[in-house]
Amino acid sequence: MGSYNQWNKQFIAGTWREGRSDSVYEDRNPYSNEVIAKIKMATLEDIDEAYRSAEQSQMAWEEVNAFKKSEVMEKAASIMESRREEIVDLLIRETGSSFVKANVELDFCISITKEAASFPKRMGEEMVPSLVPGKENRVYRRPIGVVGIISPFNFPMYLSIRSVAPALAAGNGVVLKPDEQTAISGGLFIAKIFEEAGLPKGLLNVTVASIDEIGDGFVDHPIPRLISFTGSNKVGKHIGERCGRNMKKAALELGGNNALIVLEDADLEKSVDSAAFGSYFHNGQICMAINRIIVHQSICDKFIDKLSEKVKKITAGNPQNHENMIGPLINKEAVKRILGQIEKAKNEGAQIVLEGKIEGNVMYPYILKSDTNDVSTAKNEVFGPVTTIIPFNTEEEAIQIANDTQYGLSGAIHAGSVEKGVEIAKRIKTGMIHVNDQSVNDEPLIAFGGEKESGLGRIGGKWSLDEFTTFQWISIQNEPRDYPF
Repeated sequence: MGSYNQWNKQFIAGTWREGRSDSVYEDRNPYSNEVIAKIKMATLEDIDEAYRSAEQSQMAWEEVNAFKKSEVMEKAASIMESRREEIVDLLIRETGSSFVKANVELDFCISITKEAASFPKRMGEEMVPSLVPGKENRVYRRPIGVVGIISPFNFPMYLSIRSVAPALAAGNGVVLKPDEQTAISGGLFIAKIFEEAGLPKGLLNVTVASIDEIGDGFVDHPIPRLISFTGSNKVGKHIGERCGRNMKKAALELGGNNALIVLEDADLEKSVDSAAFGSYFHNGQICMAINRIIVHQSICDKFIDKLSEKVKKITAGNPQNHENMIGPLINKEAVKRILGQIEKAKNEGAQIVLEGKIEGNVMYPYILKSDTNDVSTAKNEVFGPVTTIIPFNTEEEAIQIANDTQYGLSGAIHAGSVEKGVEIAKRIKTGMIHVNDQSVNDEPLIAFGGEKESGLGRIGGKWSLDEFTTFQWISIQNEPRDYPF
């Protein structure tokens, strides 16, 4: 089994070829700055060809036997497992993932693809009673047609595959546009996997393109009936508006400003463990990461001391050293942006409890403390290894602070009484929340998604099947019907 290659090519209409753009993107290792690949970018003409290929191939794919579709998904999952070492190495080099994070991401990819393998056998019909004598009502679950997928850089392979695999399994054609910073793990490697798994040519297309060149062309193209986007809420709202104008569905998984509430009776050690993992896993570059830790005033000082002690022990540096838990941020602009947010929070009254250091694109963990929710690092999604601790006195105050954000993706509560934790969880306006755990959780069978500005729709299990299909009512009048005229 040889290694995959051709990372300088697009995958359009079943063919590996260069994009038509004059611009060439240098895909770089965020730790060493080494050039991994030079990719000639796709144009609007390339995207049009990709969508037309997906549309043409989809019509035949929809008619393929359900068991055959499932076999392709199972084969894809098996290929991912057999190529684990190769994929993990790529995720480390291209995305700055730690060894642990890269393996976790791959496990997520395998799990969601195996779940998607069940979808072709769940594309049936339902018989529904009719008010009209002699009428037979059938409701058929059908593929949407063609799905356009835009994925981000932080968990690039998983955040692509969690839409690609369910969409294909439900009988759709797909055009995927990964973030160019992670074009290989977020797109081109996925195309190789499904090509080897026997997916019909032309059904899955991967276009690596710059928004500066294509503008809204990927979203506005008339062929896709659904755009699945994972990324910032600013871009997501724009995509949602474009989809609305063009009468197509939008599945949007956007940012988060997730809170961990630590109640007075919480187990301090366990809550500190959750806080450290939830805040700093993959350098905090996760939409579900803990951005704010809301701690009861009576235990706040102890909590800060224990968290600081634990966080100082987190190893950071070159992710190719498997002992390092924190690697580089995706680029130097991210480092600059986060330092700016920290400086602004200081000027607004926040106190730096633990000050990290900067080595290239590697940012060591920061801990801030604020008496209010109004400092920059608490109001905004940081998307880096920074967390802000906010003390509270009453449970009502904790709930108010947690809900004081335009986001509503994930969250967590540590409580001595599980039922009290659950009751408070019900009052947090968020799509997902976890009791006596941290906020970074995802599973293939669970409804994943947010409220408020954290997005629209749900991904995972039967919810993915609903997202990537539509319904058609076909009625049959078996007996003559009496009409009034």
